[in-house]
Amino acid sequence: MEKGNLSITSENMLPIIKKWLYSDSDIFIRELVSNACDAISKFKKLVQMGEATAAEDEKYRVDVTVDKDASTITVSDNGIGMTADEIKEYITNIAFSGASDFVEKYKDKMGEANDIIGHFGLGFYSAFMVADKVQIDSLSCKEGAKAARWICDGGVEYEIGDESDRTSRGTTITLYIGEDGKAFLDGWKLREALVKYCYFMPTEIYFTDLVQERKDAEEAKKHTEEHPDEAVEPEEEQPVNDTRPLWLKKPSECTDEEYKKFYHTVFTDFNDPLFWIHLNMDYPFRLKGILYFPKLKHDLEAIEGQVKLYNNQVFIADNLKEVIPEFLLLLKGTIDCPDLPLNVSRSFLQNDGYVTKISNYIIKKVADKLNSLFKKNRKEYEGFWDDINQFIKYGCLREKEFYDKVKDSLLYKTTEGEYVTLSEYIDKNKEKCDNKIFYVSDVNQQAQYIKLFKDNGMEAVELTTRLDVPFISYIEAYGGAGVTFARIDSAADMLKKKDADSLSEGETKELSELFKDSLGKEIKLKAEPLMAEDVSAVIELSEQSRRMQEMSAMYGMDAKAFPSDESLVLNTDNNVVKLLLKLKADESKKDETKLICQQVYDLANMSNKTLSAEEMTAFIGRSNKILEMLAEK
Repeated sequence: MEKGNLSITSENMLPIIKKWLYSDSDIFIRELVSNACDAISKFKKLVQMGEATAAEDEKYRVDVTVDKDASTITVSDNGIGMTADEIKEYITNIAFSGASDFVEKYKDKMGEANDIIGHFGLGFYSAFMVADKVQIDSLSCKEGAKAARWICDGGVEYEIGDESDRTSRGTTITLYIGEDGKAFLDGWKLREALVKYCYFMPTEIYFTDLVQERKDAEEAKKHTEEHPDEAVEPEEEQPVNDTRPLWLKKPSECTDEEYKKFYHTVFTDFNDPLFWIHLNMDYPFRLKGILYFPKLKHDLEAIEGQVKLYNNQVFIADNLKEVIPEFLLLLKGTIDCPDLPLNVSRSFLQNDGYVTKISNYIIKKVADKLNSLFKKNRKEYEGFWDDINQFIKYGCLREKEFYDKVKDSLLYKTTEGEYVTLSEYIDKNKEKCDNKIFYVSDVNQQAQYIKLFKDNGMEAVELTTRLDVPFISYIEAYGGAGVTFARIDSAADMLKKKDADSLSEGETKELSELFKDSLGKEIKLKAEPLMAEDVSAVIELSEQSRRMQEMSAMYGMDAKAFPSDESLVLNTDNNVVKLLLKLKADESKKDETKLICQQVYDLANMSNKTLSAEEMTAFIGRSNKILEMLAEK
């Protein structure tokens, strides 16, 4: 046995690599299996170039085997293989990339090596994250080559020689699992990691749990002994991966059913996606993938998307926001970027111009898809709007570039159930709205205002989520044309009956005093003839002061720092209000008048907000008294 030292400058280097190269220990299986796939890809290239020969029916495969009884995990391939000298060159020289060396050596014959995965040479050492000892057995495809064996226990020393029992072309990596990797000796745990990282790798991968296999063999033997007439057919061997993911096909070659099946398989979501975008870029960078629009919930915090990032079909990470714009992480999808390194450094990615181009391309493709749907399939687009508007609004808030691209395709659902753009709403209501967009934040709570608007031949738009609060301010800032938003309860002037007389200043002042005495507090009061005679009063709130309160609450500040600027608007065409005008000077009816004032005020508030427990209790008690008075009469 020849002995030598690893070519590193410090004896502390390998422990550092073992501990800090990767954040998740299960990633060792990704590195070893992707190396095995690379070995097969290299051999295929040599065969294509006439540098090596293979059987016509050659079946390429990677085998991953776990044996809990022996505390070993093996990864075996029938790829290019290595000689003892190549093992010393590729394995013992840490950070020397065999993939890069191969590409450089044959670049004149093979052109772009798009399917060679590893280029950094560090991945193999992830094996020591879970193993106390690692053994390599390899037989090169070179004519007359001898099998070689390499053994290292995680220190700086290794052994290498020709005592290997490998008899066929390829490489077997045997991990002798230590304390840190014991969890992966359970078949389900290792298979889970294998599926996570290797599900779309380009070579078929087969998994075997030897402990389970021995149990199955014993059960089959027992069954045969008990039932000799029943033949037990062995299950057909199936790979754990899909070597041709859908994103590799051209969009024109994919059917809707294939897109849906891929979505269900990858994301274990039984619901169909609303629609999808097939990404397919070859220049100036390579990127393929599929982004799906699932049915989103209205509570943004409850939305959990999943965008899986791959490199040459090797899984890198979920939701890597340094590459994928953050708002797109609300979606589900797969993105394959062959030019990204497997060992991604987030600080590097944040400052990488290539990554910025990828991000901008994805934003453009998503915007183009939405604009295309809006222009070509408006009805279908409107059908999606309730499910996707939260995503789109969030995207506008996060990425100005995205907003600029989709601003003309933003829809607003009206209280009449129609879907309109901002310009369509303004054109439809321009005689009454004066470039102002009226909205409701709670359709049920503000039903009274909606009715008054409808009676006045107007409509509002529904903006009912927490995200709509900052979204409104954003549109006012960037929407242009002096557009402003006003909640429906800030627009009492719009609800007035035209060509009707209001109360005199003196009468209004008397009513103000009456309500001040009845409610026991100062209150702003207006008395106007409103469109609906059956509405006694409404609350009018200042848009700006209310917004300041809402924004303060959103950022955890004391909303009381911005007092509510509200007015009680009495409808002078309402019979109850007319009755109050008659009763206000009648001292004998003072108690009844006070009850009516309190009831009118609470009814107005109930159309605007939810009463507190104390206010509701008082309202119910007062309602009973009024019913008793009516019953007695």
